[in-house]
Formats: sequence, C-alpha cells, structure tokens
Amino acid sequence: MSASVKSLLSTLTSRGPHRVLRGNLAIAGQPGVVYTPESGRNLPAVAFGHGWLTGASKYRQLMEHLASWGFVVAAPDTERGPIPSHLGLATDLLTTLDICTGVRLGDGDISVHPDRLALAGHAMGAGAAVLAAGQREVAAVAALFPAPTAPSAESVAPDIDCPALILAAASGIESVNSNAIPLATVWGGQSILRALDGASNNGIVEGRRALGALGVGKHERKTARATQALLTGYLLHTLLGDKTYEPFADPEAEIPHTHVIDPHAPREEEKPKLSLGTVASLIRK
Repeated sequence: MSASVKSLLSTLTSRGPHRVLRGNLAIAGQPGVVYTPESGRNLPAVAFGHGWLTGASKYRQLMEHLASWGFVVAAPDTERGPIPSHLGLATDLLTTLDICTGVRLGDGDISVHPDRLALAGHAMGAGAAVLAAGQREVAAVAALFPAPTAPSAESVAPDIDCPALILAAASGIESVNSNAIPLATVWGGQSILRALDGASNNGIVEGRRALGALGVGKHERKTARATQALLTGYLLHTLLGDKTYEPFADPEAEIPHTHVIDPHAPREEEKPKLSLGTVASLIRK
C-alpha cells in the first residue's frame, strides 16, 4: 500500500484538473472570499476559518488547491483583530455554508450538494470550525493545527458524530498553542490525529503575518504542500466517497513524513523540575 499512497500523495500535491474562479462573499452580505471550479453541479463545499491575526487572504493557495480538485471553498474574513470572538467566527462559518448552498454561484453553472458540506480551519479557525460543527450537522470536519478557543472546542466535540481529520505539528503537538490531542481524545465520531514531521503550527499561513517580526508564523512550503494533499485526499473520500483516496481517511495507512497518534495512549509524564531549594541542597551535599 505504501507505494500506492506515495503515488496518490504526489498526485494530490499538484493542482487538480479544474480551472478556478474567485468570488466575493460580501455580495451575499458576508465579508470573505469564495473559490470554485469553473463549473459543476452538486459539488462538495468547505467553509474555512482563518487563524489568529490573519485573514482569508493568507490561505489563498490552500483554497485554490481544493477548488482545483472540485470543491467550493469559502472563507469568512472577519474576527481578524487581537481579541477575536471565536463564537463569532463559528457563526460566520455557518453563514458561509448557507451562502454556498443557497446562493447562486458563478454564472449559474455551479451548485452545492447540501449533504456534502465540511467545516475546516487553521489554529483558532479550526476551533471555530468545531464550535460551528456543534451547531450544525456536516459530513466532515478538518482541524488543521488546532489552537485553544473560548469556549473550548473540546466542550462540544463529544457531541459531534461526523468524521474528523486533525493535523498537528509533530514537534509542537503538546505545546500550549495546540489542543490537538485533547480534541482527538474526546471527539464523538471517528477521528484521525496525524502529525506532520518537520512542521510548525503556523507553517501553512502564507505571506507575512502581524507577528512575523518576532519570528512567528513563517511560511513553510513543504508543510503547506503536505497539508493541501492530506486535506484534499481526506475530503475526496469523506465528502464524495471516492475509494481511490480511502488511505487518507484510514488511521492504519502509512503516509510519508507523517504518523498517526493514538490520543488515548499513555503520555510520557513530565520529569519533575528542580527547585532552587533542591539545587542548593544538592550543591551542599
């Protein structure tokens, strides 16, 4: 299977067969952007939430990639400030899905199937996607390098029974900026927690960020390309039932430069830290 998965991964790393169109969600009353294939009926749709101090424009390549593979992808461009409302972004994600299913797209050559909907997002946008999924039934959720939100995504995840793909950075999966393991632990439906080797939590964000001067959030081309391929393959299988890409929804599948983590496995306990008093005592001895 490994050779086949490598071949599929290589295929999904490249753009798909569809020409991509870009639109403005503001026309329908929701600030944001939408990317679609040039035409298609009963297409799958994905509402995508951005991370903290970013906006929809920072995920253009990711959304264009999905659209080239036949998905309608729309992202609200709200809650971009330093103190965002995570529930507000979740509400906007649901509004975005309503626009995808209820508003005429393109020149009328594009329609979305109401049962082929997914919620996805990066960092706080991943948490907002989970909060949104707690309010509306969708076919799949994709949480890319999820970060803690208020209220917490873990508080609603046990009641969500759709499948979920949770991607995390292998080196930062247990950092304070990641809630990937707790989220996967309590997910109500089937979930896959897959860690990417050599990735950072903000590697998929394109261009310069507000915190770029502090060395936070530099774009990682390899991380972005791997994420695009893993997400596309997962959604092709879960939303469209394409058996070709079943390995991307299979926790037993071995995918290069990634590994699946069992969230229920015992974690290594942190070694006790020496206090100043303990250090002084050891020196005296």
